[in-house]
Amino acid sequence: MNGGASSCEPGVRGALYSAKMALQARRPPDLHVRWLGRMEFARTLALQEEIVSKKRDDRSVEDQLLLLEHEPVYTIGRTPDQSSLSARRTAGRVRRGELGAVHLPHPVFAINRGGQATYHGPGQLMGYPIIDLRGCGQDLHKYLRWLEQLLIDLLAEYGIVASRRESLTGVWVGDRKMASIGVGVRHWITMHGFALNVSGDLSPFNHIVPCGINDVVMTSMEKETGTAFSVSAIAASIEKLAVNRIGDLRVIREERPINV
Repeated sequence: MNGGASSCEPGVRGALYSAKMALQARRPPDLHVRWLGRMEFARTLALQEEIVSKKRDDRSVEDQLLLLEHEPVYTIGRTPDQSSLSARRTAGRVRRGELGAVHLPHPVFAINRGGQATYHGPGQLMGYPIIDLRGCGQDLHKYLRWLEQLLIDLLAEYGIVASRRESLTGVWVGDRKMASIGVGVRHWITMHGFALNVSGDLSPFNHIVPCGINDVVMTSMEKETGTAFSVSAIAASIEKLAVNRIGDLRVIREERPINV
């Protein structure tokens, strides 16, 4: 063969391989989903902080979605207004407007997320996406809407019609709240995430003002359908959705053709 170059020649193969590696280096990492079963909140918080630290130091560390249940716990964002920790509908036992955790039946954690008080416990699916938003346009609003849509589409698979509500982050069935969302961001890397009420006891919400919304009614997949779903089964469903939909969040950079 006279002139030109074949892709089978060593020099060309090396150039193609280098080009492929360069493209992979620029491509955001895949989403790795982990089912962790039931974990205490403190252990999960430490795990999130460890992953965030690794991703901050090394952008090649893959994005993750941690799925789990918690032992009973209350959390609240780092806000001067902690009025949502007040007891409600407990007249005669706790003074209305009483603040702090003295009257609460489970531990309280103040954490680096937005929002007011909420409850986590058995029967609730927790989702903690740890995603580098530098590969997603550094758009927190888009990320929140992505989380909401993920949950709306998940519920649709089980025959539950859910939606957003104006100016209220989360997922609703009519005027009943099905899922809460509260995220934290460090160096454009997300932590915390969503809490989806799947089944079980919702009465611990009665000790607080959930998400700071007076008279809000909390609901679950079980209450809406009459079916006691397994949290692990719902986790498997949202894993498939998240892996398929992560591309909707990514910002795809236009790659220039490489001449070899």
